[in-house]
Amino acid sequence: MPTSTNQHNAGNLGFLKRLNRSAILEMVRRSPGMTRADIATHARLTKATVGTGVQSLLARKWLTEGDLKKSSGGRPGRALYLNDEHYALIGAEVGVHGLRMVACSLNGDILDQHHEHLPPTTPEITARHLAECLQTLLAGPAVAERHCLGLGIAVPGPIAPGQTVLRLAPNLGWRDVPFLDLLQQYLPAPEGIWLMDNEAKAAAFGELYFRTGDIPDSLLYVSAGTGIGSGLVEGNPWPVVTRGVQGLAGEIGHTILQPGGLYCHCGNRGCAETLVSGWTIRAALGIAEEDDLYEALASRLHDDEVQRTLKRAGQALGTLLLNLHHTQNPSEIVLGGSLTRLGPALLEPALSYFEASQNRLLGISQHIPLRIIEDSTFIAARGAAAQVLAHAIHDPDAVNRASL
Repeated sequence: MPTSTNQHNAGNLGFLKRLNRSAILEMVRRSPGMTRADIATHARLTKATVGTGVQSLLARKWLTEGDLKKSSGGRPGRALYLNDEHYALIGAEVGVHGLRMVACSLNGDILDQHHEHLPPTTPEITARHLAECLQTLLAGPAVAERHCLGLGIAVPGPIAPGQTVLRLAPNLGWRDVPFLDLLQQYLPAPEGIWLMDNEAKAAAFGELYFRTGDIPDSLLYVSAGTGIGSGLVEGNPWPVVTRGVQGLAGEIGHTILQPGGLYCHCGNRGCAETLVSGWTIRAALGIAEEDDLYEALASRLHDDEVQRTLKRAGQALGTLLLNLHHTQNPSEIVLGGSLTRLGPALLEPALSYFEASQNRLLGISQHIPLRIIEDSTFIAARGAAAQVLAHAIHDPDAVNRASL
């Protein structure tokens, strides 16, 4: 996420040093194994500036050195990598049916994870329960000896722009909830960066930001679970999440696919969620709210009624994917969420429709890749952790707190 420099900061030597360290760290993050000479060439910085910056990052345990390697700058130099042994990033997702939390290294590797079932309840009870779970995670052996950079929270609804307020979570019945403030009342730690985002947007960010090597210019994540949402992230090397003036960008579950159709939890009729979502599949097949959807259907997947229901939902999902392809046109689409566990009965109608239809508008043979994550339990939580790292690297105030 790019930062801007005002005139005061532009003349601030300490600020400029932090910007250089941020640039060096970001280059190593995206291309592990770069040498000092490689960085100087690609960043157009002097070797002295790079050398000073790298030495500072090594001392602060952000970077570690590897073997000697031939660089583009001439003499062999030490390969540089993110230090995966010192820092921790904490991410958590508040889901409709549970809490999911992870501790990650700087490379996005999950150090520890926890999934807690929690039926829909009040924001206060949820915040208190999440705080208890996070305290256990922070005290665990994988995290306790590390320096925690901060905490990112992913929630199931749009976030008010510039605020930490969950505007609406229709499937929880929450409206205008300052959830991060609630959580801070019960969780004195961790220090550092605190942030909150929509779960699909956080997942999209993590899927792009933690990738190295062949990084797409844009990535669209579709979250198919109890509700349906999406997040679009664009930009390289600083990904930017598309949000909209009211934070509603990506709320595809509440786009209208069937005018005059069934009422949705949001109050409108014919929303996509009335055709494809966990709650509408439960309603159609008589599955209780407290039962795990996949487990309840595992023995019934070949029943005619289940097949028909999932085929209709899959066709609606395929329509959404095509609409997103035409309106957002990302470089890559990633499909995740609990509904992917239902397998071919849901996914084949969706993918068949999308593959058959995506090139009709332009009449070209180029296909937009679509990747399915079969187990996306911790994807949003990990994405929220990625947002903590991005703030630590690129936000001048955040990097100061994080001793960058």
